[in-house]
Amino acid sequence: MKKIGFIGLGIMGKPMVRNLLKAGQDVTVFDRDSKSTDIMVSEGAKTASTAEIGEICDVIFLSLPNGKIVSSVIFGDNGLTSKIKKGAIIVDTSSILPTEAQKISKDIKQFGAEYIDSPVSGGEPKAIDGTLAVMCGGEKDAFEKVKPLLLMIGASTVLVGGSGSGCVTKLANQIIVNNTIAAISEAFVLAAKAGAKPLKVYEAIKGGLAGSTVLDAKVPMIAERNFVPGGKIAINHKDIKNVIDAAHALDVPVPITSQLFEIFQALKVQGLMDEDHAAIVKYFERLANVEVKA
Repeated sequence: MKKIGFIGLGIMGKPMVRNLLKAGQDVTVFDRDSKSTDIMVSEGAKTASTAEIGEICDVIFLSLPNGKIVSSVIFGDNGLTSKIKKGAIIVDTSSILPTEAQKISKDIKQFGAEYIDSPVSGGEPKAIDGTLAVMCGGEKDAFEKVKPLLLMIGASTVLVGGSGSGCVTKLANQIIVNNTIAAISEAFVLAAKAGAKPLKVYEAIKGGLAGSTVLDAKVPMIAERNFVPGGKIAINHKDIKNVIDAAHALDVPVPITSQLFEIFQALKVQGLMDEDHAAIVKYFERLANVEVKA
């Protein structure tokens, strides 16, 4: 059995570790928050430092906030590469820039290890039930070795292409998801202002062309005023900034997503960064002076 390492025990990390443990895997974890580590140890994981995880583990998952932290965990003082095992594979589920992933993949090879950018989609609910969509970029041989593990945390996993391809796919995913939430928000604010019952509107349209996984996930949350984060505005704000940076580097105009970024900026000013991205609706509610609720 492969020894699995997992670094980063936040909203997404904890449930992914739980699913690996449920599948009978030997998992060693680390997080700067010792309380998170203690929770996972109480549920059957082991714990070690980042460097020790690099030394003992065959496959190392990362679930971290941004590319700078990912690079620090891998290459920094007492990071993974200070002792990394030859042939180890780093599976990075973080959402980072494609260029950052490509650089990490290139640099890690000098240590005899492999790197797969493997961002995920589905938020906390799908992380909990193990049905995430996992989008990967990297070498095919390394992907095939870790694919059985990826299917323990996700319902699907696809090798999109070479290094950085998983991150490109996640950027496309985030454009669609967050702009869809914004469109849903605008539509349901209109419906609420006109006096229609939001859940009845949802029931009427969900079976038609407007129906989507995003609609099903977010409308009930909005109507119930439940903004406990499965995907924080802060994380999606960062992801949309990554979209804009990557798009500009490629000379790809993204006018709709650029406007969405400014909506996120407004939500940041309102102090809503720790709420679920369903709280995008609050931007539109404020403009129309109405609240969408059951």
